[in-house]
Amino acid sequence: MNALVPLPVLLPLAATGLSLTFGTRMQRFQRFISVAVLTAVLALSIILMIAADRQGPLSVHLGDFAPPLGITLVADRLSGLMLTVSSAVTLCVLIYSIGQGMTDRDKETPVAVFHPAYLILVAGVSCTFLAGDLVNLFVSFEIMLVASFVLLTLGGTGPRMRAGSTYVIISLFSSMVFLIAIAMTYAALGTVNFAQLAERLPGLPLGVQTLIEAMLITVFAIKAAAFPVAAWLPDSYPTAPAPVTAVFAGLLTKVGVYCMMRTETLLFPGNRIGDLLMAVALASMLIGILGAVAQTDLKRLLSFTLISHIGFMVFGIGLATREAYGGAIVYVVHHITVQTTLFLVAGLIERRGGTTELTRLGGLAKAAPILAVLFFVPAMNLAGIPPLSGFIGKLGLMRAGVADGSTWAWILVTGSVLTSLLTLYVTAKVWNLAFWRAAPPGQAEAGTVLESGDDSDDDTDEGPDGVPGTGDEGIEPVHRPAGQAVAATLHGRAVTTTSRLPRPMMAATAATIALALSFTVFAGPLTAFTDRSAVELLKRTPYIEEVLGK
Repeated sequence: MNALVPLPVLLPLAATGLSLTFGTRMQRFQRFISVAVLTAVLALSIILMIAADRQGPLSVHLGDFAPPLGITLVADRLSGLMLTVSSAVTLCVLIYSIGQGMTDRDKETPVAVFHPAYLILVAGVSCTFLAGDLVNLFVSFEIMLVASFVLLTLGGTGPRMRAGSTYVIISLFSSMVFLIAIAMTYAALGTVNFAQLAERLPGLPLGVQTLIEAMLITVFAIKAAAFPVAAWLPDSYPTAPAPVTAVFAGLLTKVGVYCMMRTETLLFPGNRIGDLLMAVALASMLIGILGAVAQTDLKRLLSFTLISHIGFMVFGIGLATREAYGGAIVYVVHHITVQTTLFLVAGLIERRGGTTELTRLGGLAKAAPILAVLFFVPAMNLAGIPPLSGFIGKLGLMRAGVADGSTWAWILVTGSVLTSLLTLYVTAKVWNLAFWRAAPPGQAEAGTVLESGDDSDDDTDEGPDGVPGTGDEGIEPVHRPAGQAVAATLHGRAVTTTSRLPRPMMAATAATIALALSFTVFAGPLTAFTDRSAVELLKRTPYIEEVLGK
């Protein structure tokens, strides 16, 4: 069974080569490769999760080099669960993107590069969840960074390049801090393997331990977009195509949360910075949700709710009890699916209404009732309405806070209730403006060709219709509503609004909703599994003994 551990990383990397080789000439084959590989990765992830639950952690030393020389990959309950949920979500998003590309008849080279870049991203995410040492974790981050930049800048348009540059600058800064922390750790202890570090770190002076811990937490907080290092996110994500934004918002931020969980339990037990983490959690909750209240663009609004709800997960890490970690893990897997779904729905709204600017939307409940349902269910889940999984995760965290009884815990419980109420207000605001009220004057009708705002900086050529930015398409009329979002298509050029949304995109969105609802239907087994995961995290011994062969 241990031999299966590297496959979630190796399969997407191998498929990337095939996709690059044949993709530009055989697009159907490229799509088949991507779907088949991600389906296989999902199956492997489920097998590893079940095996880790029944047998304990699984590990493999690549090249049969023992620590500290070799690369170690480890699958325990937490990493198995994260692999499973991330594989299911990335498969759904891939199907969504295939439906979007086929509908828009995207044949440009940047779109052909989408599949290889996406597969590399999946490999980087999988490697992060399985990494058994700091260097391998750093390499995983860099793999994700390279793929992320390609996906953020698809089409090479002005706003996407600016957003991608911001993302890369922030990521390079965090990488520099990460490298310094790795160098300090290796200089002090002679290893970067997690299991060996868990044994050797207690021998360091407390000040050195705290410095290394603070640097690592800073890196992971940037990845997770926790306050005060989250300002980059609302300006980077909304310009990307809907499937890219969905997988970034739903999954990549949780990579940072996962790393915080792993290091705080395995490397730095004792919760020395618990009060600091709870302060970060409270600030993320309140500042993020207040930012969302102020937004009128759906994608920016969802970006701020993302920052806010990262605070719930950091709350659990700051409490550092079994109940808190169990609740935090439930909330992580819930939020991956719900946040991904909402960004996919935002892409469908953009395609139906021509914009994600809420002041220029309306009447979608009557015009597109299925789309209304696709938004309503995950929105209520995000707000934590019983008995949905968002309520289960929040309830677990608040019960852990009440059981802890400290001042900070009660403050966080109060902040959690307030944030949940404001989240409900924000989702109700979106519902009222975009779906419930009558369509405002000037809303794009079905069949209108919308020139993407991305082109304003880069494409001034006039087509036969004399309209700048449309090239030689010769389509009339071209309508650019005020406040139109800039990410309607994968290549960032133009899209035609439609009253009948593409079935693959709708089906993929519905699948992510079904996945989130399954957490409610199987809440008992899920919470039991997360409790066992929390116990394993805090115990540490099974992980260390598996890696070191004791």
